[in-house]
Formats: sequence, C-alpha cells, structure tokens
Amino acid sequence: MSIALRDYEDPPWQRRKHLHRGLMFVDECVIKVSAGDGGRGCVSFRREKYEPWGGPNGGDGGRGGDVILVGDVNTNNLVDYKYQPHWRAERGEHGQGKDCNGREGKSAELRMPLGTVVIDEATDLPVAEIVEDGQRVILCKGGNGGWGNTHFKNSTNRAPKRANDGLDGARGSYRLVLKSIADVGLVGFPNAGKSSLTNSITKARPKMAAYPFTTLHPQIGVIDFLDERKGHRHLLLADIPGLIEGANENRGLGHRFLRHIERCAVLVLIIDMAGTDARDPREDYKHLLNELKLYDPALLDKPRLVAANKMDVPESAALLAKFKKRHKVDVIEISCREGDGLEKLKKELLKRVTAFRVREKKLRKKSL
Repeated sequence: MSIALRDYEDPPWQRRKHLHRGLMFVDECVIKVSAGDGGRGCVSFRREKYEPWGGPNGGDGGRGGDVILVGDVNTNNLVDYKYQPHWRAERGEHGQGKDCNGREGKSAELRMPLGTVVIDEATDLPVAEIVEDGQRVILCKGGNGGWGNTHFKNSTNRAPKRANDGLDGARGSYRLVLKSIADVGLVGFPNAGKSSLTNSITKARPKMAAYPFTTLHPQIGVIDFLDERKGHRHLLLADIPGLIEGANENRGLGHRFLRHIERCAVLVLIIDMAGTDARDPREDYKHLLNELKLYDPALLDKPRLVAANKMDVPESAALLAKFKKRHKVDVIEISCREGDGLEKLKKELLKRVTAFRVREKKLRKKSL
C-alpha cells in the first residue's frame, strides 16, 4: 500500500487550518513592529609582535534593519498579518577588533496589498499609504551602530577605552486598513444581481445563489476593453456585500465594507426593477443613497448611474417608468440573465471613468 508523502507532512487538523485561513478575507488588523537595534562598538587595541604602540582598532557596530512596507499587486488582503501580528527586523552585529565593523541587520519586508492605509495606534493618524506595485515605505528605521574606540583617539588620548552602544530601533503599533483601489464601485441590496453582473462583465467569479448575502467580502474584477486606437484597456470593479436599510446600525453586514468604494471614480447602484419580494425600486434607491450619506457624505458627490436589472421580467417596464418620474438619474437597462444592455453599460463606465480621471488630472495641475 502506498501512502502519499503529503499525509506525513500535514496532519488533517493542519490541512483544515490552512484551508480555513485561505478562505478568510481580512481588511483590517493591528500589527506590532520593531526595527533592529544597532550593534555595539568595540574596544580593541592592535597587539602584534614588534608593534608596542599599535593603538586602538575597535570596529563600529552594524546598523539595525528597517521595517519596510512593500506594495504587492499579487496580495489582495491582510490575512497574513492577522495570524502573525508581530514583526521584528534583525539587529546589527557588534563591532570587532582589527577595525572590523559589524554587519548590518536584515530588514523585515512586509508585502502589502495596494490600497493599504497605515495608522499609528498611539496618535490615531495615518502615517503611510500603499498605492503602487513595488512602492517601498520605511515604517520603522533601524538604530545606528555604536562607534568603536578608534573614533575617540586624539592627541591627548592615544589609547581610548571607550565605545558607544548602538541606538535602539524604532518600535510601534499600527493599524492596517485596506481600501481597495478600483475604478468602479458596485452597490446594491442583497439579491439585486451584483454578483451576477460582476460575473457577466468581469473575469471574477463570485458566488451566486437565490438567497441574500452570498457575497461576504469584496470582490475585485477586471472589465476588459479592446479599443482599435488605444489598444487593450481595462477597469477595476469592486463588488461589495449587499447593503440593507439600517446598515449604519450594523444591520446585515453594516457599513464595514463601504471603505472599499471610497477611491472609486464612478458608483453603480444596481436596482432590482422586477420588484422581487414586493420591493419598490424607488424606495430601494432612496435607502441606498441614505446609507451612503450616513457612512460618508462625500460618496454622494461621486459620479453615479443606476443599472436597472431584471428588465427581462414583464413587470419591470412599468416599475422603471415610475422610477424615472421620481428620480432624475442616468439609468441603463440591463438583464444579467439574458445579457441585454451589458455592453452599453461597459462603454458608459469607460467613458465616465476616463472623464473623471482627466478632470482629476487637471485639478492636480492647477493645485501645483
């Protein structure tokens, strides 16, 4: 009988632990970091045959390693730092005789998903923000190494017996908050069709089912475009778990995931126009705007449009007419089941995101 080597390496309980960890989504956690201390300087004298006045030759201590945050496009959440909150860089090596300086300590590099905001727990103020792949931010600097006795030699003290201790590395406790970087934010009530729309126009494959809250954490999908003049282009779409009335009071999943649409250029409010479960699309839209306002009024200033879903249902046309009379907002009719209107929606999103980015670029130039 043959037994796979894997059975020896990971017992069942360990495999279950790894599986559970891989399925978790963590967008906020606290880490405690310590940079490396500097090494001590050395007190040493040159002692060789026929060299009675060799003098001091103590080397300097090595510098402690830094704690560095590195932006990584291939990392999508903070689960690793929830299970390993303590991080420490290597301390510098002590100086040695014969003018040998200590080796510098190795830095601790923490790979962060793009969109991570780092907040100092002591002051509750943001100290860094990771927005680009490969971006490097020194969160805590390592301590400098101490001087060896060679530095203290002078004309009146030719045999100094003094050396410096290395400086302590910086330490701190920081809260990591992930705010996804996406061009389009998708907001709606449970069962409005958010996951179906994400599945239809992006390469993401969120769970779809006929019950509320199938999406339990944000999904980031890529909308691809092929432009004959500008070539391949794409937009990032953030699909967050469904909101319900009273989310500001922590009903349903609350406002917890709304931070993931704060950076979006355009918001898409998807509305169930079929009136499923006796719902009124007009009231749904009103409640969604109210929940966005209660979380952050600035969200209402973002460009937005309504995706009127389930237009393949016969009752949808009459409900859409009533909706347009009450709410003056741009509406695009779609059907995720039949695929109707999806290409029009994609083109409109590209147009609006492009206009937003151009306007934003002009404002930055004026401010400079």
